[in-house]
Amino acid sequence: MIFPLEELIEHEGNMYEITCAASRRSFQLSMLRDPEIEENDGKVVSLAARQIFTQEIEFRIEE
Repeated sequence: MIFPLEELIEHEGNMYEITCAASRRSFQLSMLRDPEIEENDGKVVSLAARQIFTQEIEFRIEE
């Protein structure tokens, strides 16, 4: 899967928050060596973005 650009364009929330969430999730996936990375042709960032946009995972901003 390529990066989900259509979902990114349609996203009405804070772009900085979604970028930070995808970055953090990418780091988590790579540290865990998640097998789903190989199924996604090694594309960690697009996998993280897909998980966020499909609400497979949730994120929140801590103050």
